[in-house]
Amino acid sequence: MILLANSNKDPAGKNIAQQILNRYPFRETNRTFQQNPVYQTEINVKQVQLVTLNEETINAQTLPDHFPNSELIVFISRHSSASGTPTLSVHTPGNFASAELGGIPQTLSVAPAAAMQTALKTLKRKQQEMNLGYAVSYECTHHGPSLKVPTMFVELGSSPQQWSDLHAAEAVAHAAMHAISRFAVSEHSTAVLGIGGTHYNQRFTEMALADQAVFSHMIPKYAVQHANATMLRQCIERTLEKVTAAVLDWKGIKSADKPKLLTTLQEIGLPYTRV
Repeated sequence: MILLANSNKDPAGKNIAQQILNRYPFRETNRTFQQNPVYQTEINVKQVQLVTLNEETINAQTLPDHFPNSELIVFISRHSSASGTPTLSVHTPGNFASAELGGIPQTLSVAPAAAMQTALKTLKRKQQEMNLGYAVSYECTHHGPSLKVPTMFVELGSSPQQWSDLHAAEAVAHAAMHAISRFAVSEHSTAVLGIGGTHYNQRFTEMALADQAVFSHMIPKYAVQHANATMLRQCIERTLEKVTAAVLDWKGIKSADKPKLLTTLQEIGLPYTRV
């Protein structure tokens, strides 16, 4: 079963959820979750349920306890930034250090790398088809929840003006649903870690859009200091696909962090390339 989740506290998430209900054959079930209706459909022989939370999605740490058969959790939500740049984004949640915005300290969710790439590529396609004035980007791994289930966020941002944009909400809805429709677990699929660069790494985004790499967890410049052997091993272990290498945004890594990073990658036996 695949779980789609939004929050009553999130205007963008509610708009995206409504676009999904308007455009895909979900039916209301006789079940509720947190007093909200649960909707269900079937896509490619997989059951998909859409639920609404009364808490913020970043705090949904116990959600898998209520839906223990979930193979994939897709949160549809708002994205916020100080710049307010209109943005359609994708990322997996988790914390490299403290848990200031939900989740568990130094604990990552399982990254569904191929599903994230599918969502990213669909956002880009919809941006072009619908002539949306939005940036499309990966975000680095950040905020909660920290789940043992493959988990991703597909987001609409970055200010209230965009959260109420129903055309952009439709694009996010299609991206989430296309990722779900193509979701499959394959022992032959591989992924890479992305290390370095900004929170919105354009180089990694461009590589994924061009099918040059399928990215799992992405560690931005400001978090490389926390990329010790334990955290890097967790990045590998908490990826749905097999991680075969790391891609280093070399200019986007502080000079002081480079020697330790390379030593740690060698220590854990993970090959790397510089871009």
